[in-house]
Amino acid sequence: MGRGYIVEDVVEKYLSNLSVPGASCVTGLLIGQSSSQRDFVVLAVRTPQKDTEGQGSPSVSRGAGNSLEYLDVEWVTEHARQVSRMLPGGMSVIGVFLVTPPELSKEAQNTLRRLIFAVDKHISKGRLWSLTEEDVTEKVTLHICSKTRKVVCRTYDVRDPKSSAKPADWKYQSGVCTSWPLLTCSVGLNLVFPVLEMHVLPQDMEKCMKEGLQTWAKQIEDGLCLINGDAMPGEVELLGGQKKNAKAVQQTFRAQILIPMAEPQSERRLTATVKVCSGSLTLKGMVQCRAYLHSNKPRAKHATEVIKRDVINTVSSRVEMFLEDLLMEGEDKGSVGVQQVLPRRVFAPVPGMSLCVCDYMFPDECVSDVSDRLKEMLDWETPEDSIDTSQEAVPEAPTIDLKNTVVQKNLKAKSTLDARPKTPSEDPTEAHKSHKTYYAGVAMAAAIALLATGTSLIYLSD
Repeated sequence: MGRGYIVEDVVEKYLSNLSVPGASCVTGLLIGQSSSQRDFVVLAVRTPQKDTEGQGSPSVSRGAGNSLEYLDVEWVTEHARQVSRMLPGGMSVIGVFLVTPPELSKEAQNTLRRLIFAVDKHISKGRLWSLTEEDVTEKVTLHICSKTRKVVCRTYDVRDPKSSAKPADWKYQSGVCTSWPLLTCSVGLNLVFPVLEMHVLPQDMEKCMKEGLQTWAKQIEDGLCLINGDAMPGEVELLGGQKKNAKAVQQTFRAQILIPMAEPQSERRLTATVKVCSGSLTLKGMVQCRAYLHSNKPRAKHATEVIKRDVINTVSSRVEMFLEDLLMEGEDKGSVGVQQVLPRRVFAPVPGMSLCVCDYMFPDECVSDVSDRLKEMLDWETPEDSIDTSQEAVPEAPTIDLKNTVVQKNLKAKSTLDARPKTPSEDPTEAHKSHKTYYAGVAMAAAIALLATGTSLIYLSD
């Protein structure tokens, strides 16, 4: 028997209301949370339209010869990566959907298989935390016939390239996430990344930060997590003691992550290496983290896992944005004592639910920019007064300090940016703000590729 999917009824309404004109096809993402017993789908988000010669057109359309062969996989996967940045801990892209006319139904499953593997690969490329044996690697695909509205649900194990489709149970239900517990956490940063040369290219700066972030992420994963001040055994139920028929109410838990200052002397090897460095990068400030956990007998170890992963993800995402900014600007930046302010994390409610998503607001942006991005990426209207910008106060917002370090021009990155695809909402006359849009295209993809492959010597004290 295949996996079971409990789906929020708003997803059914959203999919039913999708407009699919003529012979067009529509792709999109399924967002939710997986557990060992069943999965939960709480959101569906269509792929934004892609700008073609200044005119908006469907993100996916029927190719020549009545085929899905020309589906823009790169566009879909980049949208998935950007959306995954906007999700709090515990929530992720767990599947894709495809709406087609009846004549394309036969090839829909092969297309969905290609999509789900590509999406998972793109999202996980720069991930700094490790999968565990309990992580579910089966992802869901949903095909919908635009005429008959027939739904076909299948799953694939994305860790097995030879995986074949398995049938899955797709059931709609109201109030799926109403009582999902919320975990919050504040984490202070003070990470130093030595720079071997004073004048560096953006790629060299990325290499200086890669290994240090990996080391820090491992410390977060191995750290002790207190929940409401207690070190709870991993198998203890987070909602233990709650009456079974009690009214569904969302509970909030405060988490703290403690990192040991040093390993036990018996396990530590004193093999420090000294390198002469001309400068340094310092990542410091306070970040605010949130995570949600399904209410189906969640255990303390699961709560610890989702909040730790959110801590790692939000820091990693901001460093990626910083590097993307450098790649796109192509200008000299940085000298002794220069400080670069990283984007602040802001939160916005999901319409009709007790969940929030997030976005990252640059210093020269306003709330309207965030509202526009939420509309473009997640396909819903968000009133500006509902966006919470107070969680990360400006004085404590994360920054990167460059000491005795100058980032030189990167002509290759600049020429790459000129050729990147643009979204319909992007104004060509505001090229100087192009790094604020969420489709940075080839330049963003290049930055993430660098983040996934760069290495350098980083000295961290024990």
